[in-house]
Amino acid sequence: MTEIDEQRGRMARQAMGFVRGKGFIPSPVAKVTILYADEHWPRQPVMYEPCIVIIFQGHKVGYCGDKVFQYDPRNYLLMTVPLPFECETFASPQRPMVGLGISIDVQMLQDLLFDIGDQDYLLKPPVESNCVNLSPLTEEMLCATQRLLDVMETPLDAQVLGPQIVRELLYYVLRGSCGASLQELVNRHTHFSQIAKALRRIESQYAENLNVEQLANEVNMSVSAFHHNFKAVTNTSPLQYVKSYRLHKARLLMVHDGLKASTAAIRVGYESASQFSREFKRLFGITPSDELARLRDSNIMVAQG
Repeated sequence: MTEIDEQRGRMARQAMGFVRGKGFIPSPVAKVTILYADEHWPRQPVMYEPCIVIIFQGHKVGYCGDKVFQYDPRNYLLMTVPLPFECETFASPQRPMVGLGISIDVQMLQDLLFDIGDQDYLLKPPVESNCVNLSPLTEEMLCATQRLLDVMETPLDAQVLGPQIVRELLYYVLRGSCGASLQELVNRHTHFSQIAKALRRIESQYAENLNVEQLANEVNMSVSAFHHNFKAVTNTSPLQYVKSYRLHKARLLMVHDGLKASTAAIRVGYESASQFSREFKRLFGITPSDELARLRDSNIMVAQG
């Protein structure tokens, strides 16, 4: 075992000190969650908000359209838009999957690029961006992540120093091989950023009666161009994305807020509870009530946006 492998093992044990369940567990640092699983989770629908996922032990495999991506102790995941996909988790009681999820703060990203200023030539040149990116976890990122875990041990350190270390990690991602994807989030003149704007609109107003013409118009695209670029970024159509986003949000409302399925359905924009139940089962392979019972029985915490 190498020295870096030993360090990852120590970090996994340190992160497990904050575990209070399975899944996505809030940490003492704002916008940072602990990822934990002690058993194999088969391939299932998930939706990640824009984030960086760093794994210390175990691994996950994601499936998005025809793309398959594995994030593990050597490769971190960068997700730049809220994206529904399918994920399989590899873990066991003897060797749990442990990691960190770091939400991407667009304002923090803008401030970083402002500070970089005319030295942005030091960043990776813009290329065609993907919403799902894998990149090697560098020594600088590993050291910063170690310090992030260290400050979690003291509440005041977590509150004051934690966000600065998150900013440092965001900087290292910007300087890394998939930094162009982050740059394009705040560049208003690319198709990627235009679709990201439409996704933010869906994220904030998913319960409203959204239509493709309206979304396309708001980002100054024709309907056909919007369809094409939307699918290029998300691997799905606009209407299918809205449906999936609503169902994932309803699932969160049931788990975290204790809402009944019928109430959650209305809250996310469904007029028919029976239609909601059909579409929920089609996506998750289980009825809303059975899914709620499964998550509660297994003490799994699903990600919150």
